[in-house]
Amino acid sequence: MNEKIALPDIPLPPGIRSRFVDGINGLRMHVLEAGFETSERPCVLLLHGFPELSFSWRKVMPALAEAGYHVIAPDQRGYGRTTGWDGNYDGDLHSFRLLNLVRDALGLVSAFGYRSVAAVVGHDFGSSVAAWCALARPDVFRSVVLMSAPFAGPPPIPLSTADKSSKPKPEDPVHRDLAALPRPRKHYQWYYSTREADADMHRAPQGVHDFLRAYYHHKSADWKANKPYPLQGWTATELAKLPTYYVMDLARNMAETVAAEMPSAEVIAANTWLPERELAFYSAEYERTGFQGGLQWYRCGTSGAFTAELETFSGRSIDVPSCFISGKQDWGTYQRPGVFETMQSTVCTRMLGCHLVDGAGHWVQQEQPAEVNRLLLDFLRAARAAE
Repeated sequence: MNEKIALPDIPLPPGIRSRFVDGINGLRMHVLEAGFETSERPCVLLLHGFPELSFSWRKVMPALAEAGYHVIAPDQRGYGRTTGWDGNYDGDLHSFRLLNLVRDALGLVSAFGYRSVAAVVGHDFGSSVAAWCALARPDVFRSVVLMSAPFAGPPPIPLSTADKSSKPKPEDPVHRDLAALPRPRKHYQWYYSTREADADMHRAPQGVHDFLRAYYHHKSADWKANKPYPLQGWTATELAKLPTYYVMDLARNMAETVAAEMPSAEVIAANTWLPERELAFYSAEYERTGFQGGLQWYRCGTSGAFTAELETFSGRSIDVPSCFISGKQDWGTYQRPGVFETMQSTVCTRMLGCHLVDGAGHWVQQEQPAEVNRLLLDFLRAARAAE
């Protein structure tokens, strides 16, 4: 990617500026910033997910800045206008592992002069990064908000194995079982880990813009079939109850999957949470970069290549004040059976709130920003009082 290419202006609300910060763990990081006019403000770091950008926080940043915070939202490694990452499928996967993403976040807030921040807020895959920030460096990330993706905690290390014969970890049968269903299926995270996934979306027959329109619609509260509920277990028959954007038809790629749910022109025209002008910014950025940078994150998880590193934190909980916010119409809350409940009971020891916002699907801070802003500000006040 050529950093000297002239980039179009970002359709930002007043009070948010776009800038670049060099030397962040090997990256030239593109950052949106609000509340920068005065010094000595506590910092809030906002981490987006897939397939999104720092732009996804445009409706949150002004409210936090008005409340007295310095708000920083980067395009994370692999995304948008941040450069310095390897976007090739056969490139450096190691740099996309979770603890290196934590290092990116730590480097960014340090570059702005902060030894600690009031909160790290993560949405979707950014929720995992935020959780690991709070778990690995609670001295820096003094509270955490997880949005739309519950956190299961660090992977466990097997106990009491010294006197047992060593056996390789059994292969998860769920993928074979999904493919063997009467309606054959596959899990989207393993599909995202394939070599073909980027081209399927970047070169989608309908174009990137219409692909993203259908994808965002399919996972939003506007798609009326999004009526989530807890699943009973990590089995093919239970996972097959998930919509096709999570558990896909075996023979379809993601562009084909969401094309079947493309909203009508009337529905698009009536969309106030993501009008065409704002979607056009997303589609222009992904036209330029492709999707592989974000897909590398999924590959790190599905490959298991970096599980041992995460096991270093086995048994650790998140002990800073925490909060969970998701859309009531978001299947993401339940896509990993039992994690939503485990997060509240054992993983987060100081959870101050767990909120499912009605009228929002997966893109909660874009679909219902006023309620999300209220919940964030309430949490920040409560977390400060709890110190």
